[in-house]
Amino acid sequence: MKLYQNEISSATSRVRIALALKGLMAEALPVTILGENSESRQAGYRSINPQGLVPALLTDSGVLITQSLAIVEYLDGIKPEPPLLPDTAEGRAQARSIALAIAAEIHALLPPRIGLHLGKVFQADADAITAWNRHWVGEGMAAVEAMIAGHRQGAFAVADQPGIAEIFLFPQAISARRLGFDLARWPNIAEIVARLEAIPAFQENAPAPRQ
Repeated sequence: MKLYQNEISSATSRVRIALALKGLMAEALPVTILGENSESRQAGYRSINPQGLVPALLTDSGVLITQSLAIVEYLDGIKPEPPLLPDTAEGRAQARSIALAIAAEIHALLPPRIGLHLGKVFQADADAITAWNRHWVGEGMAAVEAMIAGHRQGAFAVADQPGIAEIFLFPQAISARRLGFDLARWPNIAEIVARLEAIPAFQENAPAPRQ
């Protein structure tokens, strides 16, 4: 397998964590994502992934899978142990709802292309873009905290083992901390992240800081 990735990308981090939990290997193919001239915005990479996003996984059979949730579920399908989804229908739905609340409602508003557009169209400077990011991270993480608190019964967000919910939560929480948030404002998230930081698959595959 080959993984088109960027180490600052929290979406890439999700896939790297899943690979590590599964004990699977993928050749890393770096793709730059910052700036107008990033590789992700060029025709060469768009011919591979029309969205121009990372991560993208090229399977051993030559099929390209995009979107981190689809990739993580693919990895869960080809190597079922350890399972990344709970064994009940309700648990699986809850885990996916947390993952999607992060991927679709928080992270979707934060990628570099969003900042570029805010600067180009609305003349937003770096401080304004940071304020934008902080607003949506703060609002979104507060909602995720409430979601977890409403049904949490185990050591992690949904169960007693980390899975898809935590794979999406962990990189977003690390990014929130780098934006200046104290995770203690979200006590369930803070406790879960502390547990995850003790697990090498998570700790070693956190998104890298932006330089």
